[in-house]
Amino acid sequence: QVQLVESGGGSVQAGGSLRLSCEASGPTYNRGRMGWFRQVPGKEREGLGCIWTGGGDINYADSVKGRFTISQDRAKNTVYLEMNNLQPEDTAMYVCAAGSAAWGTSTCFKERAYDYWGQGTQVTVAS
Repeated sequence: QVQLVESGGGSVQAGGSLRLSCEASGPTYNRGRMGWFRQVPGKEREGLGCIWTGGGDINYADSVKGRFTISQDRAKNTVYLEMNNLQPEDTAMYVCAAGSAAWGTSTCFKERAYDYWGQGTQVTVAS
């Protein structure tokens, strides 16, 4: 069974930075896709970006492009989300998800493209 565990969340001042981690366990990490989402109560999950774990393209949502960076350590089955210049509107529960690499780039930000979800790590940006 695939398990995803996020860490690295916390409370920061506006303009600060955080680095989130998502460690995956289970089969086919190197042949799958990992995505980062965030969610605020009462709203749908917002896709932030995705990375193909076997190597290749990384995609970002326009809302975070240039501020957030996705990377991975394949030996550790871990994906990272580095967040810079955080703003109050970035406050949310950040979750990672795992899906099949067979999905196309057009589904990077679509919940339906992912089969497994982490519990999430809270990020709070003070105003």
